[in-house]
Amino acid sequence: MGQKTHPIGLRLGIVKSWNSRWFEEAKYQQWLHEDLKLRAFLKRKLKQASISEITIERAANKVKINIFSARPGIIIGKRGAGVEALRRDVQKMVEAKVFLNIQEVRKAEVNAQLVAESIAQQLERRVAFRRALKRAVQTAMKFGAKGIRVNAAGRLGGAEMGRREWY
Repeated sequence: MGQKTHPIGLRLGIVKSWNSRWFEEAKYQQWLHEDLKLRAFLKRKLKQASISEITIERAANKVKINIFSARPGIIIGKRGAGVEALRRDVQKMVEAKVFLNIQEVRKAEVNAQLVAESIAQQLERRVAFRRALKRAVQTAMKFGAKGIRVNAAGRLGGAEMGRREWY
């Protein structure tokens, strides 16, 4: 078996913080499952908004959800109508009072999650995989990334045998 390290677990407390910031002994299981359902729901509902990260902070009867998006205008909608509708949907899933905070990701071309989703969308649209990978590397480096490595694996280009390519 390979000894792969978890990308977030390796950096926790050093350059990254926890995605869920709360402590609970009695309702731990309930809150954990709520967090997982909230993240899945928000990712599914806001697929077009280029969500890079969702952090959840809890106090006694408050849930503060920070959504980091490359396109916050899609979430907010006209005059904040989208945020209110989203808050109502989330409120149905959680017992506590919900506060939504939408923040913009300034350099989406350098964010790993957004680069990966962009490459995946291009592959779904049947763009040549080499072009998609090389373009992602070039744009990330142009926007000031210190380095980038991208992998694509599977039946690349419709080949009979699956393989892995990286740049």
